[in-house]
Parts: sequence; C-alpha cells; structure tokens
Amino acid sequence: MSKKNLLTLSFEELEQTLDDLGEPRFRAKQVWQWIWQKGVTDLSLATNLAKSLRSKLDQEWTVTHPALHTVRESRDKTVKFLLRYEDGALIETVLIPEGERYTQCISTQLGCAMGCTFCSTGMMGFVRNLKGWEIAAQVLAAGTYLRERAITAPLKNLVFMGMGEPLLNWKEVRSSLDILHHPLGPDFSRRRVTLSTVGVRGILEEFAAAGLGLPAISLHAPTQELREQIMPGAARLPLGELISILENYPLRPRERVTIEYVLLGGVNDSVHHARELVRLLARVKCKVNLIAYNPGPGIEYRAPTREAILAFEKTLWDKGMTAVLRKSKGQDIAAACGQLKTEVDQQIL
Repeated sequence: MSKKNLLTLSFEELEQTLDDLGEPRFRAKQVWQWIWQKGVTDLSLATNLAKSLRSKLDQEWTVTHPALHTVRESRDKTVKFLLRYEDGALIETVLIPEGERYTQCISTQLGCAMGCTFCSTGMMGFVRNLKGWEIAAQVLAAGTYLRERAITAPLKNLVFMGMGEPLLNWKEVRSSLDILHHPLGPDFSRRRVTLSTVGVRGILEEFAAAGLGLPAISLHAPTQELREQIMPGAARLPLGELISILENYPLRPRERVTIEYVLLGGVNDSVHHARELVRLLARVKCKVNLIAYNPGPGIEYRAPTREAILAFEKTLWDKGMTAVLRKSKGQDIAAACGQLKTEVDQQIL
C-alpha cells in the first residue's frame, strides 16, 4: 500500500488522524510545526515526538514536497523553480530578492482561463486547479533551497502573482492561506501577503471580507473597450463595477489597493492612457505599480520605450497619484509568469 502525504491534511484533519492513532491531539501542533515551519521531510528528525508515534506515522504516511524539475538562477539573484507534482504537473514559483530579504511569487493554477493576450500562462489555457497544500508547498520548496545553500536572507513576503487566477480557485487558495498564516507554520501576516487578481464578481468581495491578504488588481487598461481587447476574460467583470468594488474595499490604516499596469508598447502606454487611468482611479485609495512588458515567446506585443515609460509615470505623479516603476528581474532566466514552463514544454515536444 502506498503511503499518504501528511501535507495533504489540514490542521484539523491532522488532529483527527493522530486521534485515530490513539495519540493525544496536542501532538498535531508538534507534527504541524515540523512539516510546515521547519520543513522536514524525514520525521525521524522530529526529536520531540515519541519513537512510537514516529513509527506509527512511518507505516502509513510520508512528507513529500513537490520535486524540483528545473532551477534557474539569475545574475540579479532571482531564482525560478519549475516544480513537479505527483501527477506530473509542472508549476512555476519564483524567489525575488528585495534588499536583504526575499519575496516569493506563488502559482495557484496550472494554466489560466482568463486568456490575457500578453501573458504566457494565458496562452496555455486552463489545465487544473492546484490544491491548497500544493500552493502552500511552494513555500516549502523555496525554504529548502535557501537552507541547502546556507542563504540567510529570509523569505518575508508572498505574492500570489504566478500562474493562474487565484480567485477562480478561491476555496483552495483560502486553504493555502490558512496554512501559510498558521502560527505553527510559515506564520505570514496579512500585510506580508498580496493576492493579484483581475477581479472576479462575488469572490473579490469574499477575499476582502476574509482579511487574509492585500489585493493587487491586474488592470492594464484604463477603459472597458481596451480591456476587452487585451484581457477578454477579465473584461467579463465590467470596469465600472470593478472600480466600484475597489472604492469600497475595506482597508486598514495606511493600507492601499495596488493597481498593476503592464505597459505594452504602442497599446496602452501613451500619455492619453495615463490621463484616462488617473480619471478612472480618482476615488480609489491606491498606488500604481507600472511594469514594462517583458516579451515572451510567441507573443507579438513589444516592450515600451524608455521615453514612453517615463512620460506615463510623470503624468501619474503630476496628477497626484503614487506610481512606482517595478524593476524587471530575472529576464535572463525567463522569469515572467509562464515563460519557463512554456519553454520546457516546447523542448519536450
């Protein structure tokens, strides 16, 4: 009989499993800490557990992380992983250096159904949702990488900005957040977690009410017409309705909604577009992250010129809007969402 993976259990399920084994439920806290905070895969290292308990667990259970299929390290210290799950699915996650710490970009789906025309993941179409533990286990894989290389810079922030639309897999994303926020697990606070979404009616409001992270809205167009052209799936939620939700988004003091805006050369990067964006966001408590498009294989869009980027950014600042040009990292390792998996798939074909 093949062993089952302890990572697939929620904390409550782990408590019940130990109860079924005749063990006191408080042991769940110890086991949980070993597998989700300390990242062990060998429970013989769990020295505060009785040998009898370790023996019981070893008979039926294992701790199996996603396998490292490909690791690429950039000159700027960005690290991209392609992880293989038990069914053969390949998922991307990225470690991004931010000073003396790391931010990790997390995937929530294999592929994506939104069909954004500038996105390598969008070109794949949708394959399947990731389970909650599969999402959270990306953090374990990154932690193992850092420990094995004696890298002391801590992993401080998580951004759900990888493959997939998180709110179309909200049940499992919420499950992953329960793991990642657990005080005996990775223990990330709300302000250390950002979830990127195009906006999904009803679910965006659920995420807001849950209070498990901060929103980053993939906007990329200042008008409904342009959004329909470049983001056909996202545009199913009318722009006016999305903005209304953001105007009423429950924020704590000093919090703001992040607006993500990829500058596509000659498409959405003019001063006119910038002025339209200012008008659109006039009543939203927000900051704007500008991202110069990083061309991917098989996608016809081009990067914006430096002059266009600076003019767009200046227009926002001149109108009193906080705008930050996000520095592109990992270009030498296909770090943009979906690029590495696309490249590996093409090699297999």
